[in-house]
Amino acid sequence: DVSADHNQNRAFVFIKPHANTKATQDLVSSCFATQGVEVLEEGELTAEHIEENKLIDQHYYSIASKATLLKPTDLPVPTDKFKEFFAESWEDALSRNSVFNALDACTHLDVDVETLTQHWVECQNAEKMVKFGGGFYCGLVSVPDKPAVYVFNGFFMNMRAKYVAPGTSIHYYSVSFPASSLPWQSFRG
Repeated sequence: DVSADHNQNRAFVFIKPHANTKATQDLVSSCFATQGVEVLEEGELTAEHIEENKLIDQHYYSIASKATLLKPTDLPVPTDKFKEFFAESWEDALSRNSVFNALDACTHLDVDVETLTQHWVECQNAEKMVKFGGGFYCGLVSVPDKPAVYVFNGFFMNMRAKYVAPGTSIHYYSVSFPASSLPWQSFRG
């Protein structure tokens, strides 16, 4: 993001839960200092805050929208590609109530995130998954003793769980840095 002062870039940076340690925070602060990055604000966001405000869903919106935020009827599913891959029309799948985002699939299938992830991987390994676009996947997920269902972005629930697990947090930084000495492309790495 370019600030009102066009000579400064700004960014929101965070340390993921699995790496959020004092040593990592010290390393990040040291790297910022050596690169001339000014820390405007820093702090912790707890898993509870992240969950309550759906922050991880907003951060990874293009993936999360299909996994948690939107219902399948609201997704731009390429119906021809769906039918070609699954040998069933999109309309028929919808009418049979066999299409779910990942969040609703957990409820419908009565499984937890870990179990959905396991069946999502099985679906992928069995080549019962199609990519409709960047961050937009649909898989035919089979769970024992239940009819198979189509699930969108089933992998996201496992990724999301790492951010909202009780007791975890992220450490964040709001930073500013001179565009002339640290171009955006270099900052992003």
